[in-house]
Amino acid sequence: MERSPSVSELLIAWGRGEPTALEQLTPRVYNELHKLARIYLRRGSGGQSLQPTALINEAFLRLLDQSQPVQWENRAHFFGIAARTMRMILVDHARAHHAAKRGGTAAVVTLDNCMAISPSRAPDVLEIDQALERLAEIDERKARVIEMRYFGGMNREEVAAALDLTVPTVKRDLRLGEAWLRKFLASVRSPTKGREGLY
Repeated sequence: MERSPSVSELLIAWGRGEPTALEQLTPRVYNELHKLARIYLRRGSGGQSLQPTALINEAFLRLLDQSQPVQWENRAHFFGIAARTMRMILVDHARAHHAAKRGGTAAVVTLDNCMAISPSRAPDVLEIDQALERLAEIDERKARVIEMRYFGGMNREEVAAALDLTVPTVKRDLRLGEAWLRKFLASVRSPTKGREGLY
């Protein structure tokens, strides 16, 4: 019996422009993308109107609408890019919602592991985006590790494989990145404290 291709093999074939690869790939990754979308959309307030299916569809459209096909390396690479794409869609949606409300609050994102970053109160999408953008300016690798772990739903081993790091390095980056994000979010909420110590 012929072995069916793995997700990584289908992604590489899709990147090469093979027309049937995407058809075979979509049902294989849909459930995982749906789980990822639910994690993103889990929240404590009613301000977020996007549904997981709408988020997945928009993410797929953005992934397909590339001037140059992405040269996918493996499954972890795909889900890392998908996580970033979903984050950007939610940021765009939150900004539009915020502008429409003229001073309304952005949607709160309460991820399963988000309390490690902000134990006092779940941060909203725009706060998390601002914090990750600032961390990326200082240390892009730590920002990618945080994004893949908490917002991409990837485990430490998958993050290590996607970024070509060791698992101990990922653990260290998570610990230091979380500490930096906690300080940054605290300084945003209490600007009088300043941002000393944010390297």
